Amino acid sequence: MTTGVRRRMGVEERKQQLIGVALELFSHRSPEDVSIDEIAAAAGISRPLVYHYFPGKQSLYEAAVRRAADDLATRFLEPREGPLGARLHRVMGRFFDFVDEHGAGFFALMRGGPAVGSSTANAMIDEVRQAAYEQILAHLGVGDPPARLELVVRSWVSLAETKALIWLDGRRVPRGELELQLVHDFAALAAVSAAYDEEMATILLGLVADEPADGAFGDLLGRLTMLSTEMPPAQRTQA
Repeated sequence: MTTGVRRRMGVEERKQQLIGVALELFSHRSPEDVSIDEIAAAAGISRPLVYHYFPGKQSLYEAAVRRAADDLATRFLEPREGPLGARLHRVMGRFFDFVDEHGAGFFALMRGGPAVGSSTANAMIDEVRQAAYEQILAHLGVGDPPARLELVVRSWVSLAETKALIWLDGRRVPRGELELQLVHDFAALAAVSAAYDEEMATILLGLVADEPADGAFGDLLGRLTMLSTEMPPAQRTQA
């Protein structure tokens, strides 16, 4: 980030620099706590020049949200190769890379900042969720998902977002553990749905057919098997 150094830039280059500076500041502090004066100082230009490129902090915030949203959406991209559990695990690693890099900015992106209530900002956030949903369906190889599968995937995307927001408040759970748990959460949500619906059961069995015993889903099965052996006999019978 540039500090106190002025140099001539083209219009688009300057706008991109200001967006980058704003995103960096918003990533460490809530947007409402960042002033135009700070953004100008960090960019090495005057306050009036910031307003020359952006009419106000909200428009600059929305431009920063746009860049962050585009970046976050790409974190769900993953070649459809290898076991699903491993793919989801890599996706969660990149997702938490973003959360780690843009802590306050991620919180502001999902909970609102100076643009709270802005239809533009809300639409960009919805775009990220939709992109994540579509990428997960691509991993599953399902083009027209049944209603129960849509519920599972959208619920899981929402769960990943919620867990990341809670994790940012103190980071009390090891990040790697949380990433793996979210992969397990996906399997658990799918399994519960499959227990109630034959179509979902068919989809789930197809997904886990090529999962290795030492993979993410196999790890979950091992943990649940170990837990079941520790349950009192009466509870095992009921389960």
